[in-house]
Amino acid sequence: MMHNVDISTLDKIVKKTISSIRDSRGQIYDVYEMARDELETVKRDVERIKDETALVIQKVDELERKERKARIHLMEVSRDFKNRTEEEVREAYEAARKIQIDVAVTREQEQNLRRQRDEMEVRLRNLGGTVLKAEQLVSQVGVVLEYLGTQMSEAFSQIESLQNAHALGAQVIRSQEEERRRVARDIHDGPAQAIANIVFRAEVCERLIDSDPARAKAELKALREHIRNTLAEIRKIIFDLRPMALDDLGLAPTIRGVLDVFREQYGLVAEIAVIGKERRLEPHIEIGVFRVVQEALNNIIKHAQASSIRVRIEFAAAGVTVLVEDDGKGFEMTEAELPSGHYGIMGMRERMQLLNGKLTIKSAPRRGTRVTVSVPLE
Repeated sequence: MMHNVDISTLDKIVKKTISSIRDSRGQIYDVYEMARDELETVKRDVERIKDETALVIQKVDELERKERKARIHLMEVSRDFKNRTEEEVREAYEAARKIQIDVAVTREQEQNLRRQRDEMEVRLRNLGGTVLKAEQLVSQVGVVLEYLGTQMSEAFSQIESLQNAHALGAQVIRSQEEERRRVARDIHDGPAQAIANIVFRAEVCERLIDSDPARAKAELKALREHIRNTLAEIRKIIFDLRPMALDDLGLAPTIRGVLDVFREQYGLVAEIAVIGKERRLEPHIEIGVFRVVQEALNNIIKHAQASSIRVRIEFAAAGVTVLVEDDGKGFEMTEAELPSGHYGIMGMRERMQLLNGKLTIKSAPRRGTRVTVSVPLE
């Protein structure tokens, strides 16, 4: 009887320790990935704003030259007022006034860009420090997990042989905090910046509405298109957060919908085949498999330079298998076998482990990539 109590106590201690460290590792990974992604985004934004600033400065210089010429012309017209027609005087005045407005608007754009550049450079330095600290913590936690796994493997295997522990997957996959962080990052990098730009352009339109109605109308037209694009991006974020089709229709129809979007947006040849009788699965299995397939498809768009995608879903009594294949540039298999450099692949593998499933990646340079996902249905 005492032996059973000791095993139960040891089971709880080991599981609680490993779970706490894994949770900490997951949080550190999230911080690292978010900081790294934001660092790259800010780097691109800084370069973009520097380029935009240079162009605006060049535009300001050009407008100032035009303004000086317009003032000189206006002075000449004013001195020779008696020999000038009323129309010539009015045109000289209007030309000088219009160029002054353009100079003022462009100078304000330059000031805003300079301010954004300075703020982003500060963020860039802070993010660099955060990424370095997170990377060090990832390494340290990995060493701790490796040590615990080596020293306690025998005891843990004995505990695992006595008790069945397969309920962790659904809880981790449904983690709301992880989704909130991802959505916050997507909104910050996309719609938030776009809306800030919309506000700025609206202010420009407000200034131009009286002085230059034609230009204000053109700006409003461009602003309307920008708002439409921002709305489409917000809808995409909502879809990524939780595809409603997954709850309503299931795994296969949701993947079909994603492939339809890929055809429309990227001009890819995207095919899907379903083998076996299509049916609904447990919600945590559907969302887990879909997230892995979604990551594989996004990797194709980001890295593969492919022209076609083929997805095959096989429903069997023992489980469900999904194959995602592309004809892209591929990569050396050592990249897939070393997930420390590919946190997207690591996330896919961890999801499959939590579902007691299997992830297989096969690839070679210039021969495309095959990602196979298999999950048992117990």
